[in-house]
Amino acid sequence: MLLTLVSTLIVLGILIFVHELGHFILAKKVGVKVLKFSLGFGPRLIGKKIGETEYQIAVFPLGGFVKPLGEDPNEEMSEEDRPRSFWAQPVWKRALIICAGPFFNFFLAVVIYSAVNVFAGVPSIQPIPPEINEVTSGSPAEQAGLKKGDFVVSIDGQEISTWDDLREIIHNSKGKELLLKVKRNDELLEFKVTPKQTSQKTALGEEVRYPIIGVTPPPVKEVYNKVGFLSALGNGFVQTWDGIRFTVVVVVKLLQRAIPAKTIGGPIMIAKMAGEFAKRGLLWFVSFMAILSINLGVINLFPVPILDGGHLLFLGLEAALGKPVSLRKMEIAQQVGLVLIILLMVFAFYNDILRLFSPEGFKF
Repeated sequence: MLLTLVSTLIVLGILIFVHELGHFILAKKVGVKVLKFSLGFGPRLIGKKIGETEYQIAVFPLGGFVKPLGEDPNEEMSEEDRPRSFWAQPVWKRALIICAGPFFNFFLAVVIYSAVNVFAGVPSIQPIPPEINEVTSGSPAEQAGLKKGDFVVSIDGQEISTWDDLREIIHNSKGKELLLKVKRNDELLEFKVTPKQTSQKTALGEEVRYPIIGVTPPPVKEVYNKVGFLSALGNGFVQTWDGIRFTVVVVVKLLQRAIPAKTIGGPIMIAKMAGEFAKRGLLWFVSFMAILSINLGVINLFPVPILDGGHLLFLGLEAALGKPVSLRKMEIAQQVGLVLIILLMVFAFYNDILRLFSPEGFKF
């Protein structure tokens, strides 16, 4: 329990800090005065004013904020400070400030992946041997006599060296009978198996149909290959980009309802996963943090009012119309956005609680 709590605070603290640090640094760089830098929402726990900025840690750790001068166009300020207010800046400067948060999250992922690549190596999956790990009850494989531990040597006379070879031949069999030669202990045996058509969903919720015989492969073994610094850095960018693309696809699939909404998780799920990955070791823990950082960056860029993407949408409209969107319209849109975010959080909490108290509990 303590490990889960500590690991959750570390993950959320670092991700929120990096996100808000992006907004803060860019605001300072383009000349905007920053009044407050907060980790968390609600009443202040601790804080101190340094220079013109108040730095604080607040009660509720599920977020944070940077408050620039003039965030509200109607905010009162001195004529001396007005040129340093947020709304006094051109659209492109405001866009840079807003984009900085999500892009700092992406940058954190690049740093984490690159560091893992430098110190541990670039992860890769070893080819899976064609050894049967489990045989499904009542499947064609069980009916034919195949057993756990059988090593498939060939199918219809075609030599098999990896599990991918076995799967490809079975999936392309069109359901016709196959002759499997397997090694069991020191004995070579032959079995005739007729695959059956099945319908399954991929990790992205897409339904596919193909023949199977009802066997599962051995566990995947991940290995780390040592590389030089430049290669480690390049792979860090590639891994982050792959994570961004995958996150976008998952969000789109959720909106299309190809992936069930019940898979959405909230803070309880994040805490549970942070604790689980922390138990597995530092490598797993920081890799989980990189994935979560990518998720935070992508979700913040979606054009929902109150998120960074919503602010970018207003700036885009301002650039297109040649004038800012009226404050009243922005306030209404942000209220709608806030309601949507709250509803999503409530739904995520509901899913978390269902998973927490279900007979199966959390599964990873």
